[in-house]
Amino acid sequence: MNLNFRPLYLPLFILCVVLFSGCSSSSPYSRTGITGPAEKTKTTENKNSLVDEKATGVSSDTLKDSLTPLQTDNEQVSLSDENEELDQQPADSEDVAEPGDQDLIDSALEYCQAASEFLEQGDADNAIDSLDKAYSYILKVDGTDNPELLQQREDIRLTISKRIMEVYSTRYTAVNGNGKAIPLDMNSYVQKEIESFQGRERNFFLDSYARSGKYRPAIVKALKAAGFPEELSWLPLIESGFKVRAISTARALGMWQFIASTGYRYGLKRDTWIDERMDPAKSTAAAIGYMSDLHNMFGDWKTVLAAYNCGEKRVLNEINRQKNSLLDDFWDLYQRLPNETARYVPRFLAVLHIIHDPAAYGFTLPSLEQEDEYEEVTVNKQLSLATIAKSISVSDETLKSLNPELRQNATPKATYNLRLPVGKGEVLLANLSNIPSTVLAAYDNSDSSTNTVHVVRSGDTLSSIANKYRTSVKAIMSANGLKNANVLKVGARLKISSRRKTVIAEASPSVSNSASTGEVTRYTVRKGDSLYNIAQRYSTTVQSLKLLNGLSGSKLSVGQELLLSPGVSTASSKDGETQKYTVRKGDYPAIIAKKHNMDLYEFLKLNGLTPASTIFPGQEVQVAME
Repeated sequence: MNLNFRPLYLPLFILCVVLFSGCSSSSPYSRTGITGPAEKTKTTENKNSLVDEKATGVSSDTLKDSLTPLQTDNEQVSLSDENEELDQQPADSEDVAEPGDQDLIDSALEYCQAASEFLEQGDADNAIDSLDKAYSYILKVDGTDNPELLQQREDIRLTISKRIMEVYSTRYTAVNGNGKAIPLDMNSYVQKEIESFQGRERNFFLDSYARSGKYRPAIVKALKAAGFPEELSWLPLIESGFKVRAISTARALGMWQFIASTGYRYGLKRDTWIDERMDPAKSTAAAIGYMSDLHNMFGDWKTVLAAYNCGEKRVLNEINRQKNSLLDDFWDLYQRLPNETARYVPRFLAVLHIIHDPAAYGFTLPSLEQEDEYEEVTVNKQLSLATIAKSISVSDETLKSLNPELRQNATPKATYNLRLPVGKGEVLLANLSNIPSTVLAAYDNSDSSTNTVHVVRSGDTLSSIANKYRTSVKAIMSANGLKNANVLKVGARLKISSRRKTVIAEASPSVSNSASTGEVTRYTVRKGDSLYNIAQRYSTTVQSLKLLNGLSGSKLSVGQELLLSPGVSTASSKDGETQKYTVRKGDYPAIIAKKHNMDLYEFLKLNGLTPASTIFPGQEVQVAME
């Protein structure tokens, strides 16, 4: 049958392929259980898969006949002389040991991020290629015995489908909230959690309550705008104690405790410089988006909260295991959930009971911390917070508190909206041209900036634990006083120190620090306009338009006025020093970029590569100077 797809049908076709190609028996909507490894190996052979398998290299005969440089998407990438004597197999060919599941997940996330950056620059083809590559990595993830990996895989699959629709469609859909209140159930489970807060967790509760004053007013405002129950504003108390940098053993981060894959799914960017899971406003918007999807799925707030904690896949699987698929109430589902999740909902209800009538439960609530007041200034070069603080006469801690998403205590290379105390914006702008740029000189290979605790499980080794937290076996043994690396007790709690060490180097002030090289003009939005096609028309980027106009989303209204600065781009600068790196067997772009503290997008651009390009052992590429 000959199928001639019209352009308008192509996005829907691709979305359907992405979603249904993942619907094996391991799908949350299936009743037949989890797919075994044997079935998984067939996935990449499916000709209807989203991933159009790219050519994995050039033939050895071709290389023998010609010693000209390797062509990659009309760009020449030189091979070293050593390549002439090497078997020309791609560095990541099948005869090389496959990376671990977590590495595959991380690489897929890198390609999802690269897709977003390609799209911001108007490069739709490479955005699609990046998403193809990301999908090829998650197809290799097994993780059938690891619920956390399965959830991450599902998150990335949905992220890919959403990103594809962003490429092909410019429509914006508003979320309609559901204002149904959360019933204040009282039973033995809730009473047990109330007693915990009255006893050993009393100080935690009081400290978290006081800290809520700093963030909760903005959360309540966002919930009301979405039509959600105001009570949900207390969810961060049990998630993180209202700590924006809280991190769990499962690598969930921030006030709303997002894992990286779910964060990407709801628009939270994460790279070398920033992690928006730690931004209160952005993570709140993501949490509302996630809960909106969950409420549309389950229709009951208590089930929504359970799914928020352990993932919708786990909850759907439990529901689907019931022969008649009928669960009259959340508490019918309660005992079938993991212990941590089973406590989660009663714990949240316990908080609401205490907040509604603290005296009845023996509490005198403390004063609330004041909400931060700030103004934003757009900076166009990399600056350390310490240098900025000194120039505007405030403390380093003040700037760190206002900008918690900055992982390196410095602004990123791209244009960035920096939060400052009220009244300090004009001071910074007056001094900006005299403040030296900042360069990240060195860092260790850790993934987070805090200590955490790992509970040893059956099958764990010090090596696997070190790999998970991006630290070393020696560091774990030293931190826990271990004498023998081969002896671990199941249930033991290990302290994991994974602090990022950043060395800041300051350069001379640049001659010009203006983000704009063209005159700022006004544009009136017309029917059919989108940020993407306006950016294309005026040779700028979607990100630049958002920053210039203070937009947090993509919704536009006919008649709305936008500020335009034609020709201005927010692409990362490449003025840092680079060095040569020789590709080794087993290397692939995402791994090389990560190894040298680079974003995948930056690495590809620096070397004239695309997501579809193939690299070979012996090939020389440019990387950031260590």
